[in-house]
Amino acid sequence: MPSTRRVKVLCLLLFVFIITILFYTSSAREAADRDFYSITKSALDKKHGTPGAKEAVVGTAADEESKATKQRLKEAADSAKEKANAKAPKPDPPSVVVGVGSAAEGASGERGVAGRKKFSVDGESQKPVKEESEEEHNAEVELNFILKKAPIIIFSKSYCPHSKRAKNILLGKYIIDPPPFVVELDQHPQGLELQALLADKTGRRTVPNVLINGVSIGGGDDVADLDAKKTLIDKINEFGGKKMLQVKEKPVEASEDHGLR
Repeated sequence: MPSTRRVKVLCLLLFVFIITILFYTSSAREAADRDFYSITKSALDKKHGTPGAKEAVVGTAADEESKATKQRLKEAADSAKEKANAKAPKPDPPSVVVGVGSAAEGASGERGVAGRKKFSVDGESQKPVKEESEEEHNAEVELNFILKKAPIIIFSKSYCPHSKRAKNILLGKYIIDPPPFVVELDQHPQGLELQALLADKTGRRTVPNVLINGVSIGGGDDVADLDAKKTLIDKINEFGGKKMLQVKEKPVEASEDHGLR
C-alpha cells in the first residue's frame, strides 16, 4: 500500500496539472473571443464606415460643393457683366473737321456742323478732341451764337474781292428767306480767333467761307461754280432743309441793278 507521503505528492501534482489545464483553456478562450470581436468589428466598420471615414467623405463633398457654388456665382457675375456692357450706351464720337466739299459728300454717310459735333453713321471712332484754351473756347461760343443767326452764314472780309463776289451772288442774284447773315471777320473783335477756328473745323483758312447749316460749301469760286451750273438753289435747299422758307433766282431786270458794289 502506498505511503501517505506519496499519496500527498501525487494529489499535489494532479492539482497543479488540473490548474494548469484550466489556465491555458481560459487563455485560449479569451484569445478566441478577442479575435472574434476584432473580426466582427472590422467587418462592421467596413460595411458602415468608421466615423473618421464618414467625416473625411463629408468634408470632401462639402469642399467640392463650395467650389462648384463659387464657380457658378463667378459665371453668373461674368454673364451679367457682359449683358450690362452690351446694353450700356456707348459714348458719342467727338467733334471732327468739316472740310470744303463736305457738303457734296455729306450724303455718303456723315454730316457735321462747324463748331458742333459731327456723328459718323458707321460708328467709327473719331480723333480725340484736344484741350482748348480760353480764347478758343470763347471763339467756339461765338461761332455757335453766329450759326443761330441764319441757315446761311457768309464769313467774309470787307476788303476781299472774293468775298465780294460770293456776296454779290448770294445777296444780289437770289431771293433767299431767311437771308444770309454776313460776318466781316476783319471788323469782328474775335475775327482772328473765328478764322482760326473755321480753319480747324472746315479746313478752309481763307475767306469767304460760306456755311449752310454749319456745313462749308467753299468760297467765292465754289459759289460761282454752283451758280453757273444752276445747282446753287438745289444745294441750299439740300442743306438748308426746312429752315429755308424761299430760295429762288431774282428776275434778270431786278438782279442787274441790285448787285453789291
